[in-house]
Amino acid sequence: MAKADTDSKRTPVRTRRPPVGASPGTLIADPTARRSELRLTLISPQKFKTIENASIDDVHANCEKWPVIWLDCTGLANIQLIEEIGRIFNLHPLALEDVVNTGQRPKVDFFEDHAFVVVRMIDDITSHRYEQIGVFFGKNFVVTFQEREGDPFDPVRKRIESSAPNRLRARGADYLAYALIDAIVDSYFPPVEAAGEMVDSIEDQMLNAPHKHQMRQLHELRRDANVLKGVLWPMRDALATLIRNDVPYVKAETKVFLNDTLDHALRLIELVETQRDMLTGLIEMHLSLSQARTNDVISYLTIVSVIFMPLTFLVGVWGMNFDPASSPWNMPELKAYYGYPLSLLFMALVALGLIAFFKWKKWL
Repeated sequence: MAKADTDSKRTPVRTRRPPVGASPGTLIADPTARRSELRLTLISPQKFKTIENASIDDVHANCEKWPVIWLDCTGLANIQLIEEIGRIFNLHPLALEDVVNTGQRPKVDFFEDHAFVVVRMIDDITSHRYEQIGVFFGKNFVVTFQEREGDPFDPVRKRIESSAPNRLRARGADYLAYALIDAIVDSYFPPVEAAGEMVDSIEDQMLNAPHKHQMRQLHELRRDANVLKGVLWPMRDALATLIRNDVPYVKAETKVFLNDTLDHALRLIELVETQRDMLTGLIEMHLSLSQARTNDVISYLTIVSVIFMPLTFLVGVWGMNFDPASSPWNMPELKAYYGYPLSLLFMALVALGLIAFFKWKKWL
């Protein structure tokens, strides 16, 4: 998958919409969209063929000659190209509008001869960078639309290119669509597990010595978990809808495999929910530890102040301007030969006595 710089700012998800009052199915390209490129994979049980940087003419020439074709469109800048792809495969214009207007919730739409699945691929969890992938599939075709380069489909491509017999070439387009969706769902496991390891590491650090920067990390991780939850729940619903509906181009044997993908999505949701609960508990624990540390500091400062209060009193009394020559009651200790060391010794005994008292009370 393509990775964003982890130090970059978080990229908000923006949904491009047609102008108010525009006709349904109106396609408007995002000015920041990447240049559109096509990759055509032609599949049969005995062989395969991949055409890099394919053209529309390549699609026209091969779409009726192979049992299954997979057209992968990377970049959504070329609206004319996307419309032509829609005409070739008879894709619904409302679904094509959702392809161009990125930021859709994961969902499944069923049409007469094809289905449209919207899934979100995770590029970088730390910067909230997600990519929308639209998957169309019918009886003998799969069409995928990606916002930019970088996807988790390399294992699927390697299975197609394998010389050994495999399900991807022997089964139909619905199984290929399942394999692509399953690869997207499974791509969430590494970052989610990495986030879990980070949570455990922060917990260990907090138990040793809590620091201010840990609170920021915990809040960022919880925000990431909330975003993940908002992506994974509708993806689970989309997979469940894909399994429940009875359409002729999704075979019963493929639904068995889709059930496994649904289990993966449920496991991801459980992991994220567990992390959110742990993060909430760690934030509360950090606050408690910080408060306890503050209380300890205040206690020590209070004890120090209490120790110095009588010493300050004594120094203040002895520092008054008495005149022992005028009266024997005007502090005769001022003329004592050992008055200075005796006064220091007396103050030291007072301080030690207070410290012993605090230890006896278990305040220290």
